[in-house]
Amino acid sequence: MHSITDWLSGLSGPVGYAVVAGLVLVEDALFFSFLVPGETAAVLGGFLAHQGRVSLGWLVLFVVCAAILGDTAGYEIGRHIGPRLLDTRSMRRHADRVERARDLIRRRGPAAVFFGRFVAFFRAMVPTLAGMSRMPYRRFLLFNALGGLLWGVGFTLLGYFSGAAYTRVESTVGQVLALAIAGGVVIALLVWYLRRRRTANRGDRGGQP
Repeated sequence: MHSITDWLSGLSGPVGYAVVAGLVLVEDALFFSFLVPGETAAVLGGFLAHQGRVSLGWLVLFVVCAAILGDTAGYEIGRHIGPRLLDTRSMRRHADRVERARDLIRRRGPAAVFFGRFVAFFRAMVPTLAGMSRMPYRRFLLFNALGGLLWGVGFTLLGYFSGAAYTRVESTVGQVLALAIAGGVVIALLVWYLRRRRTANRGDRGGQP
């Protein structure tokens, strides 16, 4: 993955637009493309815009369009050859996650198209499963477009505003998560100590003559 990000960070101009948009489109269009770093490409594209190598406005437009078109292609693939794709060896290895995605489609319907956009595996699988389930295309397109717009703008701006500090984004998130977990542990210990002390006090009062 580091070699891919290093390569992406060296792009500029039309090649930068084409590569970033292409990775986003392929990740969304092909049911096995959860291995394609489309999300990373969008963030690094924003980083390239921060450096002035590409235009932020044009990049956002390309990323959003690629996300919507990629999901549409995934929908059509699922509608026509979805069951055969799920019977391949690569998909059988991910049977549990595929079943969770199918359950999400059954329970949430169009909302799954929107929220699935923000989870890597679901982003690749939900459009195909929506096509297999014969979800009406107009309904699919509405939630696909809303999710693609929010996702494309959000992750591109994430890379843009992180700027030269992009490499620190993951470590910052890790630090915040670690602090949150540590805070939760401290609170849990404090609650346990107070409850234990209260119980002991009650026992002392109960033992008084």
